[in-house]
Amino acid sequence: MNATLIAELDACTRLSQGATGAFPTIVSRLLAAGVDQYHADLLRAEKTYYMPDGDSHISSAEPVEGAIADLFDPAAVAAAIRASQAASISYTEFLKRIAAAGCTSYFVSLSGRRALYLGRRADSYIEYFPPQA
Repeated sequence: MNATLIAELDACTRLSQGATGAFPTIVSRLLAAGVDQYHADLLRAEKTYYMPDGDSHISSAEPVEGAIADLFDPAAVAAAIRASQAASISYTEFLKRIAAAGCTSYFVSLSGRRALYLGRRADSYIEYFPPQA
């Protein structure tokens, strides 16, 4: 993986954390960079970006504020997603809310147009991307 691509992936991580980039904008940048999927690990405070050829890059992320709940609440995860989609909360607040709902990590499949949110016991919630305009 070349330095330019690594810099772009790290920039996307910073944009999401700094509340300076909206999810659709970041997704567009990741797609343009050739990313197939990524994993946001709330326990380790990092994102791993995966390319179709199997190459990957790990970006350090800001730790989640507050504790990650023991039990997974898919309705609370869905509510945090809706608030984020409505741009009524920051990414930091989104992470805080999904952690409080027991989410330990999530995978985003750009090619599959969905995100899979996971809890400590492999409980899960799938969120499909909205239809493209």
